[in-house]
Amino acid sequence: MDPAYVSAFAALGGALIGGLTSFATSRLTQQTQAKAQLLAHKMTRREELYKRFIEEASKLYADSLIHDKPDVSQIIKLYAMISMMRTLSPSIIVQSAEKVARMIVNTYLQPNKSLPELRDMVNSSAIDPLQDFSEACREEFQSLEYL
Repeated sequence: MDPAYVSAFAALGGALIGGLTSFATSRLTQQTQAKAQLLAHKMTRREELYKRFIEEASKLYADSLIHDKPDVSQIIKLYAMISMMRTLSPSIIVQSAEKVARMIVNTYLQPNKSLPELRDMVNSSAIDPLQDFSEACREEFQSLEYL
């Protein structure tokens, strides 16, 4: 075989390998970036949903402590957020949110709290129905940061 052919085939082989390597690297980089963007988008959606849930649940819980007639549309809104969580979130988050909603509904059925009773609840840390939910959300976000 002519040495010129060997040199030409070696040059073509090197160019082919270099091109394939460059293509594979850029493809892998694109996939990694797309996956990171998707994860960031999912986290942002969940953060916003959890934030709205915490705000609405807090308002409803405060109302349930001093009133005995709930605003049913607000309770339904809370359950709608829980349904959204079912499509986006792990089951531990959904279970924690359902627990909060049940507590709110049950609190409406109890006698209204007086100011001294509210103070006792604050002092005994019994006034924070969202603690388990908040902790579950924090654990979820921390686990997603390491992906």
